[in-house]
Amino acid sequence: MSQEILKVEKLFVNVEEKEILKGLDLSISEGETHVIMGPNGAGKSTLGNTLMGKPEYVVTSGKVSFMGEDLLDMPVHERARKGLFMSFQNPVEVPGVRLSEFIRNSCEAMGEKMSLWNFKKAAAGQMEVLHMDPSYLDRELNVGFSGGEKKKAEILQLLMLKPKLAILDETDSGLDVDAVRTVSEGVKAYQDQTGGALLIITHSTRILESLKIDKVHIISDGRVTEEGDEFLIDKINKEGFESFI
Repeated sequence: MSQEILKVEKLFVNVEEKEILKGLDLSISEGETHVIMGPNGAGKSTLGNTLMGKPEYVVTSGKVSFMGEDLLDMPVHERARKGLFMSFQNPVEVPGVRLSEFIRNSCEAMGEKMSLWNFKKAAAGQMEVLHMDPSYLDRELNVGFSGGEKKKAEILQLLMLKPKLAILDETDSGLDVDAVRTVSEGVKAYQDQTGGALLIITHSTRILESLKIDKVHIISDGRVTEEGDEFLIDKINKEGFESFI
């Protein structure tokens, strides 16, 4: 039986004193891929940001455990070190820090030390999956990157860090069809290479087409209103979210 790695129980979260999540429950076991869907403003991204510990997301009630430990008591850096990763909807630019430095330092922080030569060799192999030129490693993180390049850089981090649970927040947002396909290939490579768990937050279904989905959760007004398997995605494509609100 697979080990449960994330358990969210009756989670209530405020943002700027407004209640966004209203008693949300969620359980993910190792190797599973879960999808959070729902209309804009339903609380999807709030869940991801809360799990990562962003300070403006204030937990007022509820419990969250990750790998059997109290996640809410962990500082942000410890959550990452334990194997929690998030690909952000709008990756920020970090002038003065090269992509290679950022990823290599992150790998070392998680206990994976490697020579610069071995790192660049491993990164180049993963960049082939994403159709990225290795020269991107020498560029400043996300500076001057297009939207698609930023998302590919996020998935490159995912492939190099190999987290136990990856949260993808609207990773396909704003991408054209080819970029979505490439990002999806990178996510599938993470599934195949690591067997890690995924929590994909999206209001679109494009990134899901080539992935194996274990469970779909519909969020409306801060709560899970319906759960099902991948056939629930077909229902959303046909009927939209109105029937779940």
